[in-house]
Amino acid sequence: MNDELFNWDSGNIDHIAEHEVDPEEAEQAILGDPLDVGCEVVNGEERWSYLGETNEGRILRVAITMRGDRIRVLTAFEPSRYHKNLYLERKAGL
Repeated sequence: MNDELFNWDSGNIDHIAEHEVDPEEAEQAILGDPLDVGCEVVNGEERWSYLGETNEGRILRVAITMRGDRIRVLTAFEPSRYHKNLYLERKAGL
């Protein structure tokens, strides 16, 4: 895990584990050139959602926010078929 760039604790690690995602996979999806699929403000906090790919080729949807100068993963999970196809189409340049 990249603790200098990402904000990890048992709360977000345990949450993404419920979706069978580990921190390294979430980091890879965010750092690899993800597709921005939106931003929303929840309780005054900006939250961005991305579709990205792990080194093993697994496509994930990852929601993040910033905590100071570090990225905090709020959730990460396997996206719907629609969002997987959207990611693959954009990646292929369609």
